[in-house]
Amino acid sequence: MAEVTGGMFESLLQQVQGYTPAYEAVEVGYVEEVGDGIARVSGLNNIRFSELVRFSNGVPGIAFNLEKDNVGIIIMGDYDTINEGDEVRPLGRIASVPVGMGLVGRVVNALGEPVDGRGPIVAEEFYNIERIAPGVMERKNVNRPVQTGIVAIDAMTPIGRGQRQLIIGDRQTGKTAIAIDTVINQKGKNLYCIYVAIGKRRGEIARLQALLQEYGAMEYTTIVVATASEAAALQYIAPYAGCAIGEWFMENGKDALVVYDDLSKHAWAYRQVSLLLRRPPGREAYPGDVFYLHSRLLERAAQLSDERGGGSLTALPIIETLLGDVSAY
Repeated sequence: MAEVTGGMFESLLQQVQGYTPAYEAVEVGYVEEVGDGIARVSGLNNIRFSELVRFSNGVPGIAFNLEKDNVGIIIMGDYDTINEGDEVRPLGRIASVPVGMGLVGRVVNALGEPVDGRGPIVAEEFYNIERIAPGVMERKNVNRPVQTGIVAIDAMTPIGRGQRQLIIGDRQTGKTAIAIDTVINQKGKNLYCIYVAIGKRRGEIARLQALLQEYGAMEYTTIVVATASEAAALQYIAPYAGCAIGEWFMENGKDALVVYDDLSKHAWAYRQVSLLLRRPPGREAYPGDVFYLHSRLLERAAQLSDERGGGSLTALPIIETLLGDVSAY
């Protein structure tokens, strides 16, 4: 009898120890208000800034405004099917993109998802889209050139690896042409290129890809796309995603070039998101931190010291002016 009882006890003990509950406690929020790509959600008391969330219809979002009673979330997709009272779940990670050699030659959206129909991307790591720029002691002097292939620029305004060089001008003055020529000219020079297209038409992006393919430039180039028809939230995070992709090359001892085409549309998208979140407007309705918006992005371009691997990230931001007015920048 004692043996039977002991056997039953051992069996019950094994079942208890191997038991996995079918339910777990998770933090869940609920939509209080939604519209124009913005949702206000209550109940997410432990969420972090820039943390990813997912709505009940599967659309992702980013926590952007952490307020006393609710969280302002920018929706990265179709918000027409999101309704008041819908469930929102935090994903427990900061917005990030895949990085690595698997992105070379690919066209991806602002979330790092492929949009070229060539299957999934094999990522080596995931980098947060918002990262701290290298410090002063982690850098060294810029002493290696990036040749654009345009003799006038290379002779009069030489660009170095790890530098930031603004391309500014009115519409149809050849800003994009300079950037494309620079990318094409890097063939065989061990410089990986990331072209971030912000607020462009799909037709323009298709022509850009075809042109780079024709000249063999897609062998070392990644295109990050946030078209004019996509949510303002995606246009806002696209340059940060492109920069994170370039930083992987820099931190692994390689050289990379990032083109931001263009940051005017990026500022417009940020202004739209900020006004919808009821942030106080400043000059031209831009929020007060609009200068920090671009400075923290461009400061991530650097020539790293030999102790950090000696890699570099060069930035070519493009700004579109109106009738030559540069006072806003």
